[in-house]
Amino acid sequence: MKNILLVSTVLFTLTFLSCNDAPKSELGHNETEGVSKTEAPGEDAHGEEGHDEEEGGHEEEGVVELTKQQAETIGLETKPLEERNLGNNIKVTGTLELFPQDRANISPFIGGNVSSIKVVPGDNVRKGQVLAYIEHPDIIAMQQEYQEKNDELVFLKQDFERKQTLYDKGVSSGKEFQMAQSKFRSTTSSVNGLKSKLRLLGLDPSKVAEGEIYSAIPIITPISGYVGEVMVSLGDYVAPQSKMFSISDNSKIYVNFKVYEKDIKQVKEGQQIYFSTASKPNELLKATVRSIGQTFESDPKAIEVLADIENKDKDLLPGMYVEGRIVQGEKSGFAVPEEAIVQEGEQSYIFIVDEDEEPVENKMKYKRIPVSTGVNDLGFVEVNLPAGTPENIKIVTNGAYTLSSEMVKGELEHGH
Repeated sequence: MKNILLVSTVLFTLTFLSCNDAPKSELGHNETEGVSKTEAPGEDAHGEEGHDEEEGGHEEEGVVELTKQQAETIGLETKPLEERNLGNNIKVTGTLELFPQDRANISPFIGGNVSSIKVVPGDNVRKGQVLAYIEHPDIIAMQQEYQEKNDELVFLKQDFERKQTLYDKGVSSGKEFQMAQSKFRSTTSSVNGLKSKLRLLGLDPSKVAEGEIYSAIPIITPISGYVGEVMVSLGDYVAPQSKMFSISDNSKIYVNFKVYEKDIKQVKEGQQIYFSTASKPNELLKATVRSIGQTFESDPKAIEVLADIENKDKDLLPGMYVEGRIVQGEKSGFAVPEEAIVQEGEQSYIFIVDEDEEPVENKMKYKRIPVSTGVNDLGFVEVNLPAGTPENIKIVTNGAYTLSSEMVKGELEHGH
C-alpha cells in the first residue's frame, strides 16, 4: 500500500512539473526570438560599422602620423627627391690638399721679441694684414745706419759731381776723380741695400730718411686666407726664419686622388670626378681632373691624380679624406641615400611625406611606398617609383627604419 502511494506521488509530481515547463520553454523560445529580432538590426549596424572601420583602416595602411616633437625625438630628416648621376665607375680615394702657393709659413727676416699679437687661429686675414709686431735693438740700429749712410751719400754725390767737373776741365787729377766716384758708388750701394732691408721689414725708408725711428716692425701675411697656427706668445724671442704663423687659402683647395695601376689608362685630363667627404656623406661634390702624375708611389702602388674643385663656402679643409668615382658612361636617375631604403624580405620601401590631405596642426603623415632599386653608388641607391607618383615628393632620409618599426609595432597613436 505504501509502495502504491509512493508511486502515485512521484507520477503526480512529474505531471505537474511537465505542465509548468511547457509555457516556460515556449516563453523562453519567444523571448529568444524577440531578442534576436530586436538585436538583429543592431548586429547589422555593427557589422556595417565594423566594415566601414576596416575600410578606413585599409585607407590608412602604410601611413604613420607623428607630431613635430616625436619627429625630433627620433631624429627624422626629410629632403626633396633628387636626380643624380650614377654609374658603375672607377672607385677612388684621396685627400684634400693645397698647392704650395696657397699656403704660407710666416717667419721674420730679423730676430726680435714679440711685442704684440693681432690674430688667433681661425681668423680670416687679408694679404698685407699685420699679424704681430716684434722689437729688438738691432732694428733701431739698422735704421740709424740707414740715416747716416743716406746723409753721407748726399755729401759724396756733391763731391763726386764737383770733381767730375774739374776733371773734365783738366783742373783735377784723374786719381781724385776716381776716388770720389768709388766712394759715391759704394755708399750708394750700401744705402740701396739698407733701403731694401727696411722694406722687407715693413718699414718706410722715406720716413726713416726724414729722421723717424721705429722701435718695432710688423709681421705681415703674404696671402689672404685663414690663420692655421699661432706658434708664439708675447715676449718670446723669435730667431730669423723661425715659424710664427701658418696661413692657408682654402678657396683654392684641390683633391689628390690615388688611382691604381689597372685603372690609370681610363683617366684623362678634364674628366669629371664625383666625391663625398666624411663630414657631408650625403652631399655629392664635383671635381675636374687637372693633371695626372707620371710616377708611381710604392705604398700603395698608385699614381696621383690632381683635380680642381670649387670651394666657395670654404667648408672643405685640407687633410679631409674623400671617396670618389671617375665618371664613365654615367646615367641620370632618381636616387636616395642608402639609409632611406627599408628592406622587408625582397621588397624595398621608402617613406615619403604624405601631402594628399590637408596637414593637421603640429602633425605630419609619412607614407610608405614600394620601390625597385638599381645602381648603388657612393652611398646613394637608384630608385624607380610606382606609376603615378609625383616627382616633387619629399623623402625621409634619416629615421626610415624607426618609422617602419613603429608602424609594425603599433606604438604610435594614429593609424592603428
